[in-house]
Amino acid sequence: MTTKILLSEEDIPKEWYNINPDLPKPLPPPIDPGTHEPIKPEVLERVFAKELLKQEMSQERWIPIPEEVREIYQIWRPTPLIRAKRLEKLLKTPAKIYYKYEGVSPPGSHKPNTAVPQAYYNVKQGIEKLTTETGAGQWGSSLAFAGKMFDIDITVYMVKISYEQKPYRKSMMHAWGADVTPSPSNRTNFGRNMLKKDPNHPGSLGIAISEAIEDAVTHDNVRYTLGSVLGHVLLHQTVQGLEAKKQFEMIDEYPDIVAGCVGGGSSFSGLSFPFYYDKITGKAPKDVKFVATEPTSCPTLTKGIYTYDFGDTANMTPLLPMYSLGSDFVPAPIHAGGLRYHGDAPSLCLMVKEGVIEAKAYDQVSVFDAAAMFAMSEGTIPAPEPSHTIRYVIDEALRCKESGEEKVILFNLCGHGHFDMGAYDEYFENRLKPWEYPQEKVEESIKKLQEKFPWVKDLPYLK
Repeated sequence: MTTKILLSEEDIPKEWYNINPDLPKPLPPPIDPGTHEPIKPEVLERVFAKELLKQEMSQERWIPIPEEVREIYQIWRPTPLIRAKRLEKLLKTPAKIYYKYEGVSPPGSHKPNTAVPQAYYNVKQGIEKLTTETGAGQWGSSLAFAGKMFDIDITVYMVKISYEQKPYRKSMMHAWGADVTPSPSNRTNFGRNMLKKDPNHPGSLGIAISEAIEDAVTHDNVRYTLGSVLGHVLLHQTVQGLEAKKQFEMIDEYPDIVAGCVGGGSSFSGLSFPFYYDKITGKAPKDVKFVATEPTSCPTLTKGIYTYDFGDTANMTPLLPMYSLGSDFVPAPIHAGGLRYHGDAPSLCLMVKEGVIEAKAYDQVSVFDAAAMFAMSEGTIPAPEPSHTIRYVIDEALRCKESGEEKVILFNLCGHGHFDMGAYDEYFENRLKPWEYPQEKVEESIKKLQEKFPWVKDLPYLK
């Protein structure tokens, strides 16, 4: 029985898969909050590289991957597809469990799959510096790595609670030459205003995004980059699913279920979208089920509403069509910092709304129960973020044990947990809190959102 299914460097995809032309219905456009009309792409050119905006709007199904990007991908790609045989044995399940392991990249996660092309396109345009936000630090460290590969300056605004919980992520960014500061910070007007209201503010991804965008638009020849949510980011991540399809072909197998965690949606989308393409084109030999997992402390897909909202707390972005808890939502300081975001990728949210993707939420303690079981059986210590999916996978495998079904389950182990040992210490010492966000707080936040944009309900795009 094969444990690792490996590809050669020649098998690294030469094109990314763009889901835009294959969505169940056209994606509602980003809205300019001033005009209430679809935003013009040129308005965003002060924020993003032109080529990335072109990819964002593209209806081309396949986008060529530049050779300069593929050359850097070769440092860690293709990533292994691994069968979790020891976990299967522990659970005594007839299900077959496979995971695509993205923790083999230099930063230890899936994030450089998009950090590398984003740095490349900005350098090609002549941009001298990039700004960004980071939650758990995976995106910030990945952009720092990519910046060093292309010799471009990087400034990272790291959510304060994660900055304190994960100091070695900060050290990692410094090792690649990036400038890192906890957010909210005194470097931007918005950060200073937040600290004036609450000097001990734990921060949020929405706040860090606002600071990074403000930094970019107030300085010459600087652009902003995003590690999730937007279409071009999800596009770059499809190298995962495209590789996984080839790996399953090698063993004459195909998944019944494709699952992954969702903070903004890039890792799950990157794995699942190529299998969705198979499904809608009739190429899939099975009726594949897609499952997105998230924390009960930030239940965007499971408790949020599908509406237009800002992507950041300072309301500097266009209004995006997505499930949201409100752009001023500040989630509990859970250790899965990469899942602490108030909204999700518009294309992913549309798929959830149309019933193509099922969403499930899990509390932090049950998630670490699953993470510990995985580490003790498979050896790899998973990051808290994908451990939400491991919780689902274990539960599904146990259901297969009861029913006798031999389902093939694929999930994305999008990063290792080597910088999360403080969280594991809390878990093993029984100090971890489950953190379920109160329903009344969700309703309060959503009511505030609806009162802020009463005209949104009259827009034709979400109907």
